[in-house]
Amino acid sequence: MSRKKLERFKDNAERYNVVQDGKSNFGHLIGKWREEHFKNDNDLVVELGCGRGEYTVGLGEKMLDTNFVGVDIKGSRIWVGSSYAIANGLENVAFLRTQIELLDKHFGAHEIDEIWVTFPDPRPKDKDEKKRLTAPRHMDVYRKLLKENGWLKFKTDNTFLFDYTLELINEGMLKVKNLIYTHDLYNSEYMDEHFGVKTKYEKLFYDQGENIKYMKFQFA
Repeated sequence: MSRKKLERFKDNAERYNVVQDGKSNFGHLIGKWREEHFKNDNDLVVELGCGRGEYTVGLGEKMLDTNFVGVDIKGSRIWVGSSYAIANGLENVAFLRTQIELLDKHFGAHEIDEIWVTFPDPRPKDKDEKKRLTAPRHMDVYRKLLKENGWLKFKTDNTFLFDYTLELINEGMLKVKNLIYTHDLYNSEYMDEHFGVKTKYEKLFYDQGENIKYMKFQFA
């Protein structure tokens, strides 16, 4: 392991805005993120596979009266978002280092107001379908954790994963309502729904000519 990563892991272990294994609150904030971590009653928004946390901190900057938690397993990446949040006084931003598969071990039923799934690995091989973050088994967890009428928002450059998710909805495998979607976000009426926040890879994909796909819905 590189010295740089070791230093970042040490920083994460000492930071309040990073919740991870080895800390006393890890796995003990279920249903209590507002009360015990953020110390307020504001809405809770969770970004899955947050990477460097561009969305988590970007949205956090624009909505200071909302709590944001970025979830990722890569501690070195989380360090980037954590550092930005600290440097800019974003006390409404936190990061949880864990696997997405363990999401319900860290959030309580109907605790989350909004979930963002941003540019996940498309996992195109049939054998990896269950690992796709929009696969039914993951959606069942999101349904459980979201408040009634909470929103799930999904953004990707990958046509395969986007169409796969739409197919699940159209075939009735995902029961949703108030669905909106576009295969070309930046040339659609929904352009402002992402508040102008872009990840590093989103910028790269867009500059290469990839259309950015977007959908949002509530579970029925």
